[in-house]
Amino acid sequence: MRLTVLGSAASHAREGQACAGHLVESGGNRVLFDCGNGVLANLYRVADPYTIDAVFVTHNHPDHYVDLYSMQAMLRYAPQGPMPSVPLYMPEQLFTTMQLLLSERGAAEFREAFEFSPLVDGVPVRVGEITVVPHEVEHTDPTFALVAADGASTLCYTADTAPGARVLAAARGCDLLLAEATLPDAYAGAAPHLTAAEAARLARDAGARTLVLTHVWPTNDRQAMAREAAGFFDGRISIAEEFSAYDVP
Repeated sequence: MRLTVLGSAASHAREGQACAGHLVESGGNRVLFDCGNGVLANLYRVADPYTIDAVFVTHNHPDHYVDLYSMQAMLRYAPQGPMPSVPLYMPEQLFTTMQLLLSERGAAEFREAFEFSPLVDGVPVRVGEITVVPHEVEHTDPTFALVAADGASTLCYTADTAPGARVLAAARGCDLLLAEATLPDAYAGAAPHLTAAEAARLARDAGARTLVLTHVWPTNDRQAMAREAAGFFDGRISIAEEFSAYDVP
C-alpha cells in the first residue's frame, strides 16, 4: 500500500500547500481520502484523476470536500464526454448539503458525477484490493476515521478528531498512522483536534510503526512539532508535505 499526501494544511493553505487530501493505492486501485481546496490540482501531478476508483470524505468541513465541486466539472465536461460516475462515500447529510450551493442543473450534474453511498460506522467498503472501514470519532457530528487494509498492511487516517477512546479503537494495530495535528501544544484541548504530542501518544498506544502528522495549521512550527512527537513515540515520525509519499510497512 502506498500513501501520497496531496494536501497537508488545516482550514487554509499557504503557498505551495493544499488542504486535506490523501491518495491511497494498492494492487492497481486508487482511492482518495478527503478532497479539500487544492487537492484536485495536486492529484493531476501524481496520477490520472480519471482513474480514481472511489472518494471518501470524512466530515462536513469545507477544507475536506470543497474540491469535489471541481471534480464534478472534470467528470461531466471531460474532453471525451461525460465520464462514468465515481463512487463517493461521505456522511449521509453532507451529500444533500453540498447540492444546496448549486443550481437545479448543477445539483443534477453533481448526482450524475458521483455514485453516492453513506459512510456507516464499522461497515467496511471494498474497493478492489483495498478495504476501507469507517470509524466514528469525536469532532463534528458525524466524523469518520478511515482504516484502509489490503491484506498486507493497514493505514489509519484519523480525519479530524479529539483524543479519546474512539480514535484509539480505530488506530489500534495499524502499520501507519496518518494523524491530524492541527493544534500547537499550547492550545491542547481548545478545540476537538490533536496536537503533535497527542498524535504521538495515540501512535504509541495504538502500536503503530510509522506516524505521519497531517492537517497542520499553516503557521505551526513543523520542526517543533516533530520534536514534541518524538518525546512520546519511538517509531518513524514524519510531518506531511505535499507530494510526500510513503510505502506502508
